[in-house]
Amino acid sequence: MKTIDIKGISKEYANTKALDNVTIILEPNKIYGLLGRNGAGKTTLLNLLTNRIFPTEGEITIDGDTVFENDKALKDIFYMTEKNLYPEGEKIKNIFKWTRELYPLFDIEYAKGLSEKFELNINKKVKDLSTGYSSIFKAIIALSSNANIMIFDEPVLGLDANHRDMFYKELIANYNKTPKTMIISTHIIEEVAQVLEEVIIIKKGKLIAKQSVEDLLSCAYTVSGESSNVDKYIEGKKYIGQETIGNFKSVIVLEDIQNKNQVLANELKVEFSKAELQKLFISLTN
Repeated sequence: MKTIDIKGISKEYANTKALDNVTIILEPNKIYGLLGRNGAGKTTLLNLLTNRIFPTEGEITIDGDTVFENDKALKDIFYMTEKNLYPEGEKIKNIFKWTRELYPLFDIEYAKGLSEKFELNINKKVKDLSTGYSSIFKAIIALSSNANIMIFDEPVLGLDANHRDMFYKELIANYNKTPKTMIISTHIIEEVAQVLEEVIIIKKGKLIAKQSVEDLLSCAYTVSGESSNVDKYIEGKKYIGQETIGNFKSVIVLEDIQNKNQVLANELKVEFSKAELQKLFISLTN
């Protein structure tokens, strides 16, 4: 069991506050989505969690042990970064061998099997990989690490639709075989929504939501129809994310979906649908 406790974390760069008093507890053995617009502070938080940078204020612990300059706490974390930090002139098969020296539980046979599945040539050098295959290579290492905490920063960068689907299925299979904490930071929200249990949403360095996907989506719904009728329906209600095309309007209403007024909707001839995670995220962070 590896509980991550992020307490009052702030990080400042000169006159910029990248993170502002962020407090989160991440329970073990869940798949989290770390969501935020560019510059929101997601990568800063991940770098703090893995001791690549130091906070201005606050503390991060794993099962009570601080992560700052603590190899014992950090040995349970594998961080797949968006950047390539591997030797560009080295062959992939050799990097697999070296990774096992740093992560004794690294499963080389599993890594080789995934390479075959994703058609990754392990005799290639890192510098010869396309953007997509570079992502595949790094994701394979992360999944094969057998770390108790796996962090994926933009894991599907450059992947085609087929490979993205394969990655999500493999991630779920890996998690189901050996439950662990997974943190996925990505901009492709609607695709990854199917695998997430909880979302953490950061806006301009501040935490604005930490909630299960199910609970977040149950607290909102979409109403659409003729503009004037939608306006009548949403009178007195809290709403976000208006979209208008001609005389058609769609709005996300922020209330429990069970509280929707079906009688009024029938009178106004407006329709309900589930709120999509990506649209809800966009509306919450605008």
